[in-house]
Amino acid sequence: LAEDLARAGVEYVLVDDRHFVAAGFSRDQLHLPFRTESGGRSLGVFAIDEHLRYFLPFHPPEDTVDYVRQLQASGRRLAVAADDIEKFGGWPGTREWVYEKGWLDDFIRAMKALEEEGGVRMATFSQALHDLPSGGPAYLPSSSYREMEEWALPAEAFHRLEELKEALGEERFSKGESPLVRGSHWRNFLVKYPESNRMHKKAMALSKLCRERGDPEGPRRALGAAQCNDVYWHGVFGGLYLRHLRDAVWQKLAEAESQLREGERLAVEQVDLDLDGDEELWVHSANFSALVSPRRGGAIEELTLFEDRVNLANALTRRREAYHHGSVEETDDGEHLQASQGENDGSTAPSIHDLEGEFRLSELPPADLDDRSIFQERVLPGSLGLDAYQGGCYEPLQSWAGASLRLVSLEEGGADESSWVEFSMETEGDTPRLEKSLRFSYDGSVEVHFDWDPGAFPEDSLFSTELSLGADGRVLATPDSETWSFPISTFSKSERGFDETVQGESVTVRWPVHTGWGRIRLTRG
Repeated sequence: LAEDLARAGVEYVLVDDRHFVAAGFSRDQLHLPFRTESGGRSLGVFAIDEHLRYFLPFHPPEDTVDYVRQLQASGRRLAVAADDIEKFGGWPGTREWVYEKGWLDDFIRAMKALEEEGGVRMATFSQALHDLPSGGPAYLPSSSYREMEEWALPAEAFHRLEELKEALGEERFSKGESPLVRGSHWRNFLVKYPESNRMHKKAMALSKLCRERGDPEGPRRALGAAQCNDVYWHGVFGGLYLRHLRDAVWQKLAEAESQLREGERLAVEQVDLDLDGDEELWVHSANFSALVSPRRGGAIEELTLFEDRVNLANALTRRREAYHHGSVEETDDGEHLQASQGENDGSTAPSIHDLEGEFRLSELPPADLDDRSIFQERVLPGSLGLDAYQGGCYEPLQSWAGASLRLVSLEEGGADESSWVEFSMETEGDTPRLEKSLRFSYDGSVEVHFDWDPGAFPEDSLFSTELSLGADGRVLATPDSETWSFPISTFSKSERGFDETVQGESVTVRWPVHTGWGRIRLTRG
């Protein structure tokens, strides 16, 4: 990365001081600009001071003045402050604190007074890089600020890390050793959230296709817009949980792919698009793009319709996040969401990390049994009701949602706008028999046929297939069936508290198990 940045003309970068401490530096060493290199290309690196990151704007300006004076008295040459602008008016309570109560005016006056005393100068990074001696070479590990590394962990690992921190004790953990007790790499969000990984890997695949076709400007610009980072992760803020952000990324991916595939015939590729080690079936034409995973029950994990710029499979799985368990409290008001923000005496502004501990749920929200997609087959008990099903509080008699299916056949037929592609899959080994075929038409409509063994299950049970739809779709079932539907709602933490967000709609078609077969046609609603 350092070599790429240097070749692009970048002279310096800013990173959290945690990067340096994780590499073995002490924070006392970090008050100078450093140099790093790759391939012989050198780059300046500034360490953002963690103390200032927590001071601004949450503490009175006097605290910053005192800290800078301490650094000056001890011979330190540099203190770096750089942070997100939303802290200065975007986070809850900060607009009032920063502007209405005068923090910003007071801070500017305090900094001017500090300069006038002599010995302290406000400088740009370019000036500091030119005027100060180098701190020497630094080779930094992949890292981030502490909270980000913790958010990237799966919920279970997050709880183990909390137990370790508690065992170490606050005094020891708050000292310089804390960066050595680390969470995960940022890219682990792509593992934690398959929905994020699909967007990322689809963008990579289309970027490759774009280069192969001469790198036209329209698709390239759309792919650049699809790289907006906020939607690919989740911590305190909405991020991935904000449906409109995911919709926007899929819209840009559809825009890019529709231009790249203009005039194309219907085709199917066997390719490991999501780079998980198993091949998917990538079906596409000038009208749509779909991804089918034989390893995950032959489900459709993407169904993007170019004309509408929507991905019908863009529905988010309901997951148990680490903060859910620590946010439940007993209430008598029947409300699912609560935000109980503690008292503040007005001398400081609460940061988002202070506020997040105050947000409460009256009960744990539902969590799904499987990662959501379109066409996930299960056999359900005849006694199962919609409430238990919707809440994820049930045990299927059989689930093929995570079963690996073998590709049996792949056929193509028709011509031009009447063309189609059909592939059949079936279970292997001791798994109860399921034969599943998907037939895609040139316009993006899909027909799915199921055959199963009625004798393998109780007479009163029901064969079901669940479609998790992120946009309106029309579902036509044969033979006669019963359908359950409900909104897929998540409860995620944001800077405002807990947000209930409808991520899509679950449509579950059920046939009596003795029927032995079923067929569904899915089109745009």
